[in-house]
Amino acid sequence: MSNQVNGYVQVEINGSQAVAHIYPAKEGGLPVNGLEVDEFLLNHGITTYDKGEFHKQLASPTESVFPLGFCDGIEFSESMSIKVSLDKMRVTCRFMPPSTNGPRMNVKDIMGELNKRGVVFGIDQDAILAYLNAPCYCTDYVFAEGIQPVIGRDAKIEYFFNTNPSLKPKHNEDGSVDYRDLNTICGVKEGDLLARLTPEDRGKPGKNVCGADIPTRSVKSKHLEFGQNIRISDDRTEIFAAVTGHVSLVNDKVFVSDVYEVPADVDNSVGNINYDGNVHVRGNVRGGFSIVAKGDVIVDGVVEDALIQAGGQIIVKRGIHGMRRGILDAKGNVIVQFIENAKVFAGGYIETGSIIYSEVNAAEDIIVIDRKGFIAGGMVRAGGKVESMTIGSEMGAMTHIEVGMAPEKKERYTQLHKTISSLTKKINKLTPVIKTYNDFVESGKALDQKNMLYLNKLMSELRSTKQMLQECRVEFNALHQELINSKHAKVVVRRDIHSGVLITISDLSMTMKDKRSYCQFEKKNGEIIITNL
Repeated sequence: MSNQVNGYVQVEINGSQAVAHIYPAKEGGLPVNGLEVDEFLLNHGITTYDKGEFHKQLASPTESVFPLGFCDGIEFSESMSIKVSLDKMRVTCRFMPPSTNGPRMNVKDIMGELNKRGVVFGIDQDAILAYLNAPCYCTDYVFAEGIQPVIGRDAKIEYFFNTNPSLKPKHNEDGSVDYRDLNTICGVKEGDLLARLTPEDRGKPGKNVCGADIPTRSVKSKHLEFGQNIRISDDRTEIFAAVTGHVSLVNDKVFVSDVYEVPADVDNSVGNINYDGNVHVRGNVRGGFSIVAKGDVIVDGVVEDALIQAGGQIIVKRGIHGMRRGILDAKGNVIVQFIENAKVFAGGYIETGSIIYSEVNAAEDIIVIDRKGFIAGGMVRAGGKVESMTIGSEMGAMTHIEVGMAPEKKERYTQLHKTISSLTKKINKLTPVIKTYNDFVESGKALDQKNMLYLNKLMSELRSTKQMLQECRVEFNALHQELINSKHAKVVVRRDIHSGVLITISDLSMTMKDKRSYCQFEKKNGEIIITNL
């Protein structure tokens, strides 16, 4: 324990005269604070002393006395000042000595002063007793402290299988792509641990010295979500595979499936398929049929003018002859040998050997780099890059390549632009009508009830339209910044790009005037530039 003692002053009362006994600091304590002593003496009506000389003597390193002059002759008691921190988590007390014959404070006195200031919690009785037994004046004592809240922890789920399996096909040394060699199945055995939940820790509220509760931050709870063929532990914190099969994570829900297998074609003998897990078709998907799956869809053969929707990935090992009606729509990636006269949508990337007169959309990249990979005709849009061996054709097939923003966002961007224009026109139409009514009222004339109701309706409509316009502009501006600042958008040509191809990167467009080879297109410094590979 430190032996430091701060300097202080004690007053002796002799009739109507007061004398200051000055006790300097010891063992490295703080010297007497002249301003603090002046305030202390003022509170007891002692004001006639020479402050300049008194402060000089306070700086002396030895004990001394100093005549203070006239006083009322009444002895005074020990006094305590209380400082409560701004956050009400700590109470610091400081004492000044009584006059030489004045009374000292006791526990009851100190507790009474604390209670007057509203301090009712976290009071340190031992600290109070320690002070009373060995008082040090002009010294800070911590007599109460609140309890800080214990911060909680969000719930966490740990998965024990690959939640994002690689679905990229194998590229052979000769440049061809093996669409049959795909590592897409995340296999599990019966009894395998699939996921573990660590529940949230809600923490513990604190309390300040005034007794008020201090809430801890809110935490996020989670629970394990799963489909069939899964067993959960008694405490609901672990899930296990109940069968040997395939596991996947779709929208934070764990699925285990034997995989719904179609041994031949999807045709009249099978009908449309709607399945909660994964679907594997060993043959073809004939025209007019549909497959809707929450997991992955794998087709070993060809897809005709059919519909395939997947919550996961779509893999078509032989390609799609869409006949302008076929659709592949995946929340994840799409891998297909070729795309012809079809619409393809992917929430991830698309990899294929060729695209012919099709509408192809991917949130990420579109890769067309088989040995003879080409894009001819149609619209190809990617949030990232488009990479192909050849783009366009010598016959001048109208081909549009667009990169820089996910297609869904680009459509929303275009829709917002139209909505903003429409709302602005509406505001411009409403404003002069309302102004006419206001001018009429300001001229001192009164509106009848029918016109007043109509005016109120117009003003309400104007307010709601302005609010909607503001919200649209905020969303539009955010998308616009994303569009113009896209850094990874580019078009890569591994062999030839023909004249007539329209290339759009973010907010810029250019049409190829001449054939170019082995080049790439990027947006830099506000323009589309072409560089050689």
